[in-house]
Amino acid sequence: MENIQSGPTPTPFVDKPWLQRYPKDVPADIDTDAFTSLLDMFEQGIKDYSEQPAYHNFGQSLSYGELDSLSRDFAAYLQQALKLKTGDRIALMMPNLLQYPVCLFGALRAGLVVVNVNPLYTARELRYQLRDAKVDTIVIVENFASTLTEVLKDTPVNNVILTRMGDHLGVLKGALLNFVVKHVKKLVPDYHLPRHIRYKTVLKKGQGLRYNRPKLNGDDLAFLQYTGGTTGRSKGAMLSHRNMLANVEQALGVYGPVLSMGKEKVVTALPLYHVFALTVNGLLFFRIGAQNLLVTNPRDIPGFVKELKGYDFSCITGVNTLFNALVNNDDFQQHDFKSLKLTIGGGMSVQRVVAERWQSITGSRLLEGYGLTECSPLVTVCPYDMDGYNGSIGLPVCSTDVRLVDDNDQEITLTHTPGEMEVKGPQVMSGYWQNEETEGDTPDSPFHEGWLRTGDIATIDEQGFLTIVDRKKDMILVSGFNVFPNEVEGVAMQHDAVLEAAAVGVEQDDGELVKLVVVVKPNKSLTEQEIKAHCRQYLTAYKVPKVIEFRDELPKTNVGKILRRELRDSAQ
Repeated sequence: MENIQSGPTPTPFVDKPWLQRYPKDVPADIDTDAFTSLLDMFEQGIKDYSEQPAYHNFGQSLSYGELDSLSRDFAAYLQQALKLKTGDRIALMMPNLLQYPVCLFGALRAGLVVVNVNPLYTARELRYQLRDAKVDTIVIVENFASTLTEVLKDTPVNNVILTRMGDHLGVLKGALLNFVVKHVKKLVPDYHLPRHIRYKTVLKKGQGLRYNRPKLNGDDLAFLQYTGGTTGRSKGAMLSHRNMLANVEQALGVYGPVLSMGKEKVVTALPLYHVFALTVNGLLFFRIGAQNLLVTNPRDIPGFVKELKGYDFSCITGVNTLFNALVNNDDFQQHDFKSLKLTIGGGMSVQRVVAERWQSITGSRLLEGYGLTECSPLVTVCPYDMDGYNGSIGLPVCSTDVRLVDDNDQEITLTHTPGEMEVKGPQVMSGYWQNEETEGDTPDSPFHEGWLRTGDIATIDEQGFLTIVDRKKDMILVSGFNVFPNEVEGVAMQHDAVLEAAAVGVEQDDGELVKLVVVVKPNKSLTEQEIKAHCRQYLTAYKVPKVIEFRDELPKTNVGKILRRELRDSAQ
């Protein structure tokens, strides 16, 4: 593997140099047995903070005590009325609403495995995930019920729980919001789900049902979190209670010194169905008794900024594109940031210009982190005592080992020398759901000698700071979401005019976008608009190619493998 990064002369480094760079109050290791299960962590949080506000959304608040009651009722209904058993899968398909934490913790309290689903999925994508995960029950917002209508008969789903945007906002306010969403903004397409039950009915009936606390341990599965994977098509990363708890404790280890138990106010603009927000915003900040502002539509930047007025937040997480939009908003620049102490960037690379402008406007350092769905997800973070942006992804979190290997899978022991990053730690998944071909130490396995292959090429310096020098070999990262080229190409190939297709990522000022290179069949015609329209039928918006290039042929190896790197290089 060639050294593609110029800089300091490589030198041998000591084992785990990052431990010497940790701030003095950051532990080298965390207690992986602090809690037996996420249910234990939940119960402790409820006990410690029952009277305090937990979540805010659309001007409505939910206390920790109210969350306790509502999630108990939800769990009781799942157990008694729907007869769900420990280990059954339940899908949650909704944006950031008060319903999400109620359903999340209710499902975990019932001993179920949560399958997070992007509500913007197309029918094809939704069908695949529900079938692959063998989902028994789904909770879905009415806005996206038409998609479920298309595929329900082709899935194992037996129970559909339907909620509306305003279900937790009170009688008058909730009715008004539901009316506007459906009849004014026309955001609820027609649907037909004859077997569904209303979310509010579930909670009401659950009040009169018995709740049985399940016996859970750290090895029990908590989430099937779908990802593009380190190999192949979308897979369900099997994240156990221990995996998730470990990552929460690791996050607490590195960020805890600047956080105060029961006093923080966090802004959650990233969707909680995304693993970064799920662990950091959904679990870590619950763990410390924080107040959590749930932003339902972060793409509406003026509306988002308006929600921040009067909310003196102390912590915020996001992706580079979100931070960039905020620092370019005049009203946001006028906000009082005196309470802001922690800004965490993840999901995609943070750009220097964005980080420096953020720090200039808010006075808060934008600390970049790196993670993988397969790692629950945090692997590295920039330490809280950094002066500012340094271009790295930080240091490995507590109880985490990272190594770099060359093309021959030999460990690299020199600084500033690129190699594939491999990870080992208690937050690393056990494997992919029902995916036997990736088990064992084979070329197709995500594991190598017990280490998780990340596919990312990085360097490490004398202090242990890691820097990504090349992204995953094929993965495209759009606004923090993984797009696997095989999926885009597979959809494109369904068009009867397409002979060959290859998808690659193109770097832009605010991240990456999808480019599709197409070879049209002889005697056929195809326009850019036609192939984009075709892709929009089967792909979520962020996966749809934004750039189309037509070629007579695709570059290939002598064995016929498409040279995506060559296509990427020519696209820059």
